[in-house]
Amino acid sequence: MQSHFDVIIIGGSYSGLSAAMALGRSLRNVLIIDSGTPCNRFTPHSHNFITHDGATPYQIAQKAKEQVLAYETVTFTEDLALSAERVADGFRLTTQKQNTYTATKILLATGVKDELPAINGLKDCWGISAIHCPYCHGYEYKHKATGILANGDAAFHYALLVHNLTQKLTVFTNGPKDFTPEQLEKLQKNNISVQESPVVKINHQNGYMGSIVLQDANEQALSALYVRPKSIQQTDIPQRLGCGINEQGYIITDFMQKTNIEGVYACGDCCTPMRAVSTAVAQGTMAGAAINMELCSDVFYA
Repeated sequence: MQSHFDVIIIGGSYSGLSAAMALGRSLRNVLIIDSGTPCNRFTPHSHNFITHDGATPYQIAQKAKEQVLAYETVTFTEDLALSAERVADGFRLTTQKQNTYTATKILLATGVKDELPAINGLKDCWGISAIHCPYCHGYEYKHKATGILANGDAAFHYALLVHNLTQKLTVFTNGPKDFTPEQLEKLQKNNISVQESPVVKINHQNGYMGSIVLQDANEQALSALYVRPKSIQQTDIPQRLGCGINEQGYIITDFMQKTNIEGVYACGDCCTPMRAVSTAVAQGTMAGAAINMELCSDVFYA
């Protein structure tokens, strides 16, 4: 394998593969480095993505990978990028398998890791019946007993959206509630109850919920639970490169997916809370086009 590339993409899921296709079709020498641990690997089916509605995340990614690697200038390697630094002709990356590569441009498509509350059974349900997005998962749980594990503004936002899908809705604040009087009035008006007792356990069968158990011994039947986990960057490479990170923990980019560091772009879950396959694919296409435009300009105006 060659050691220098026009672009190295760190992360080979939907956004990274989408960017690689745009770049491959522009005859760019591209290396995709991927560790094989996408954040949606626990999800049995992917929804809200036209032409692939109901497919498994693995099926979508594999088909995308096959199509992208049909372009002869795109290379894929299963490895873990450990570090990246600026050098004279761009950037140098080192990997877990002790490989070293250089590139003119870097695209971070590294995703995020989810930190879930330490509740017995919750991790087993994550991506199956413990869900984060009404658009990705809500239809499958329409009209069913549904919970929201959140408090304050986050819980209120979920309640506003999820109330459209089910009238059997409960907010579990996992401690004292933190709503404004106006928010409480709206919740009550829409028959959304609030349970303040801490959550002890989620009863489930192979990730599909049956009930939620509270510290006060109350047990409530439940089919789905909306959870907004804390999301952290999969790698510290963005910080090492000097990329700006916002207060929510996402990489800051402009509308062309460019970071504050010259030559470094980012796309997908690592730079937006809008976690959907369609969003990741769109951002990848934008990043690939923007990187190619910059590479073309570097030569054309040299």
